[in-house]
Amino acid sequence: MAERIHLGFSDGLLNSIRQKIEKADGIDIIVSFLRFSGLVLLLEKLKEASERGAKIKILTSTYLSITEPFALKVLKKELKDSLEIKLYKDGSRSFHPKSYFFLIDGKWDMIIGSSNISESAMRDGVEWNYELKEKEDKKEIQFFHDEFCRLFNEAAIALTDEILYSYASTWKKPKLKEVHQTGIIKANEVQLEALYALEETRKEGADKALIQAATGIGKTYLAAFDSINFKRILFIAHRNEILMQAEKTFRKVRKNCNTGFFTANKKDTKEDIIFASVLTLANRDNLSLFHPSSFDYIIIDEFHHAAALSYKTVLSYFKPKFLLGLTATAERMDGQSIYRLCDYNVPYKISLADAINRDILVPFHYYGIFDDTVNYNEIECKNGRYKISDLTKNLSIRKRAELIFKNYNKYTSSKTLAFTTSREHAIFMASYFSEKGITSASVISGSSNSKFALDRELALNKLEKGEVKVIFTVDIFNEGIDIPDVDLVMFLRPTESPVIFLQQLGRGLRKAKGKEYLNVLDFIGNYNNAFLIPSLLCNNVEKEDVSALDAKSVTDINTLPSGCIVNFDFRLIDLFDFLRRRELTIKEKIINIYENAKEELKRIPSRIELFDALSGDELNLIFSQKKSLNIFRDYISFIEERKDYTGNLAPLKDL
Repeated sequence: MAERIHLGFSDGLLNSIRQKIEKADGIDIIVSFLRFSGLVLLLEKLKEASERGAKIKILTSTYLSITEPFALKVLKKELKDSLEIKLYKDGSRSFHPKSYFFLIDGKWDMIIGSSNISESAMRDGVEWNYELKEKEDKKEIQFFHDEFCRLFNEAAIALTDEILYSYASTWKKPKLKEVHQTGIIKANEVQLEALYALEETRKEGADKALIQAATGIGKTYLAAFDSINFKRILFIAHRNEILMQAEKTFRKVRKNCNTGFFTANKKDTKEDIIFASVLTLANRDNLSLFHPSSFDYIIIDEFHHAAALSYKTVLSYFKPKFLLGLTATAERMDGQSIYRLCDYNVPYKISLADAINRDILVPFHYYGIFDDTVNYNEIECKNGRYKISDLTKNLSIRKRAELIFKNYNKYTSSKTLAFTTSREHAIFMASYFSEKGITSASVISGSSNSKFALDRELALNKLEKGEVKVIFTVDIFNEGIDIPDVDLVMFLRPTESPVIFLQQLGRGLRKAKGKEYLNVLDFIGNYNNAFLIPSLLCNNVEKEDVSALDAKSVTDINTLPSGCIVNFDFRLIDLFDFLRRRELTIKEKIINIYENAKEELKRIPSRIELFDALSGDELNLIFSQKKSLNIFRDYISFIEERKDYTGNLAPLKDL
């Protein structure tokens, strides 16, 4: 009797289910919900059963949206034709059965009780489950299995690709209270999905991959978990602070490995895991300290920087068994593509909106504030970018600071992060707020004699203690720095890059105790890209779609991530419409990208280099419109128009 009972707090139930799957010729499962954390515990055994010809039927539901779309997708992908999976179709009625049937040697075994397919239900939750065997419990098993068959055949619909896509596209994680175990480092649900995707891509023969995931999902933890089966690891980043945080994370996950740093001040070379500065590593003399095959697994953090020469130098030197790129966005501000560097392999992706919908990040309450204190038409703009010195002069005025301070005071904030356009602008704003009684500091790169300019660590320490209420910065906090307690973010500069906008928004979205949402104040004037903002705030936006939505539609709660609010000053609605109509033509966009690429390369870009610099939307327009827009048909004529072509083809290589 006792061996048939499973009360949780152990692997007893999980082991029993696995053992029965190993022997079964048929498997029928009915559960009210199915989560990937539980599926991953059974997946290998189910795949083995499928490969030996076992037929598998699963009946579940989308009741309360607890079933995870990714789990359903993986089931269909892995079990293929051996699986019949259906959804209970009566959405008005609750659906709570949990039973597992196994046809072994022509007779049914059954486990019935309280466990759905989730990690806690299978392993350590308080669950009551009981095993029945046809030999002793024939009538009972027959009754339950007949009812399973009735529901499966009469009260359920097949999970088609179309139904799964529809469910996944609208799915938002339900707000359920979760139990967190302290002192135990385990992959979270998103990391589990990404780990599965990485393992699958390696099985398919890939040796490079890019994970594109929003700020806050724990990309460094993901890399640490994924690297466990590799001996020597190289973690590369462009800032020492990122390296130090990464080292702490890896130590928590891989406690028995020794770690070292390869930076300007330290040159460790023998350790299991080395955290290296890309600028230091890219030096040819420093690279020569390592053999090209020294590392089994290389991680490039903030992979959107990888198109830079320093990264390319490192990537072309080392020959790891696997290369992992990590980024919140694969789009670079200069338009250069990084997908080629990872063989165009992106096995897993989760957007900022997805992360909010899944309750990984807090929602935002965004307020677009009309700012007419600056006329951006009077500021010099070249290739889509404003001249920093002129921008600083126009933004660092008391009239604008008064507008910002007035709106800041409308919201109760203990920790605010404000993004400015330059060092001087940050110092000006810190001085103004401090003068008004709000103790503030600027955190900027380089040295400064201003009493309001503080070292980053000191400023963060003071913010944590409440000695500073507002930190003004340019881009120091865009990447790699966690400040979960920030409850207000202010954008005090024009949005010239969708990438930077989303990075800076993400800085405030991390969860913290007592934090229900993030307030966002954005001071918007008539700058060129202002009309992009509504789309950047909506669900699942990609760079190619940033002009798709207007301010009226994006304020609709159904367009936004779960729990988010967007409120624009009514004067901004007309401003966005005006700026949208003034948007650059496709030819003008291409010229801007061409000029930016030429400036970065210090030479004329080749066809391939310019092709990589164009977004998918721009390429579609080029190849689908009239021939005159396709600059690649006669690239020489295009550069002649730019007065760049001198008649000498030699320097242009693959034009």
